[in-house]
Amino acid sequence: MRKKLPIGIDGFDKLRTNDFYYADKSMFIAELLRNWGEVNLFTRPRRFGKTLNMSMLKCFFEIGGDTGLLFDGLDIMQEKELCEKYMGQFPVIFISLKSVDGLDFHEASAALRTVIGDEAVRLQFLVDSDNLSDIEKERYRALVWMDKGSYVMQDDVLTDSLKILSQLLAKHYGQKAILLIDEYDVPLDKAFQGGYYDKMVNLLRNLLGNVLKTNENLYFAVLTGCLRISKESIFTGLNNLKVHTISDVRYDEYFGFTEKDVSEILNYYGLTARQDVIRDWYDGYLFGNVNIYCPWDVLNYCDALLSDPRATPKNYWANTSGNNMVRRFIGKADQNTKNEIEHLLDGGTILKGIREELTYEELDDSIDNLWSVLFATGYLTKRNVEITDEDDFHLVIPNREIRKLFVDLVKDWFTETAYKDSGRIQRFCRAFPEKNVAVIQEMLQDYLWDSISIRDTAVRSDMKENFYHGMLLGLLRSQGSWLIKSNEETGKGYSDISICTPERIGIVIEVKYAHDGNLESACQQALKQIEEKKYAEGMRRKGMKTVIRYGIAFCEKECLVATGTNQK
Repeated sequence: MRKKLPIGIDGFDKLRTNDFYYADKSMFIAELLRNWGEVNLFTRPRRFGKTLNMSMLKCFFEIGGDTGLLFDGLDIMQEKELCEKYMGQFPVIFISLKSVDGLDFHEASAALRTVIGDEAVRLQFLVDSDNLSDIEKERYRALVWMDKGSYVMQDDVLTDSLKILSQLLAKHYGQKAILLIDEYDVPLDKAFQGGYYDKMVNLLRNLLGNVLKTNENLYFAVLTGCLRISKESIFTGLNNLKVHTISDVRYDEYFGFTEKDVSEILNYYGLTARQDVIRDWYDGYLFGNVNIYCPWDVLNYCDALLSDPRATPKNYWANTSGNNMVRRFIGKADQNTKNEIEHLLDGGTILKGIREELTYEELDDSIDNLWSVLFATGYLTKRNVEITDEDDFHLVIPNREIRKLFVDLVKDWFTETAYKDSGRIQRFCRAFPEKNVAVIQEMLQDYLWDSISIRDTAVRSDMKENFYHGMLLGLLRSQGSWLIKSNEETGKGYSDISICTPERIGIVIEVKYAHDGNLESACQQALKQIEEKKYAEGMRRKGMKTVIRYGIAFCEKECLVATGTNQK
């Protein structure tokens, strides 16, 4: 039997003991040990294996773990001297801050106390340690005490909690502790969105400063996150920080799937015929000098293919939180930035200076800062083109999955922007039953020039009109009293947009993209299709007294509207 695909499994011990497939990243441990700093920060986008790697570090270093079983057969076991010296030799503190969220600072700080409190409970053997004094045991008890059946931690010990745990562990084992903090920047992201950013910055600055600065009980620390938060923000006075971003060559192959990883997975599951599709949709990231796939996407799509060999690729990576950043970026775009977005959507590259160290407060200072965040979080990637300035990158959209995400968000943004001008929208919509072609065409032209259009030369010819179809549909749906259908069976086919008004006026719209730039010819083709497919007759059968036919042609930011009418 084949191994199970590890969908959503980010615990290394669970993955290795339950017969899940594992793309071997264990040599990350060897490279870390050969190049470690006292505090090591790795920044990578979401879903690229940060948590699994951190769990692997915990399993490798922690005293008392079943390392022989967990690492049997992995590459790291070939490093015999290194394994003898480090494997299972250290106390480990491991926390993930990805759940530290709240509507306000009180809720978020309570969530942080819970996360650290849960780790302290895992280490409760300290309360019985023969190597700790009664006073030291009392310090441990202050971190976790029972209240109404649950362990809780008080505010007054929160900022010292990690330092206290490292001190107690070092005393108990006679060995310095290793600290692992996963998703360190999530609380700042949530606080920025929730309006309590300054308070969270102050809390994390004190918490991390206490445990990471001049802590003689700490062997080393590893932190992961999406963004490299400015040193002045939460790492003030921390001079022992070693940062590894997606631009750095070192460690470039250990987060995400390499081409070799993907080939081995597809070969193992008999899916090699889909390699080109997977490359098109989920490849395209450049970490350091290595081409990288998003592992979350590859695993999910392989899982879908194993249950249905005809499964089509989907957008598995996107989430609401990340999309908010893209919406923020699009909403702040001036005309020059809109043109740059269009160029990216067409498969082009743009040259931008990227800041890899930011605070969330700086995001709105400049549109360039938002470019930097989109790069750091995986919505854009770089191309390995020689440049003179080390901070200048040629940016591209990495693959079809992210491009589709941008397209969908641009459509949403366009509709939201249009709704803000409700008076113009009402005038535009009224022009359809009034058969006012001049107003429809003029206003459509204005919207096209004000918006970000989507003209992807990589998609099939019959898909190029999708954006314009969606844009029209979004504008017309502002009329709550109209019955509007998209791609509904009407007559002998499926009309692009069909509308029934309370006045029993039927409207049929056929959208065409003029590939050769001949808008007039495309309009006539649209009207001809309405006649041949008898869309108007289908509307009359629904009781419409009058049926107005519209052929609307687009080519990039140009449009033309033509019409015809059938009376009952």
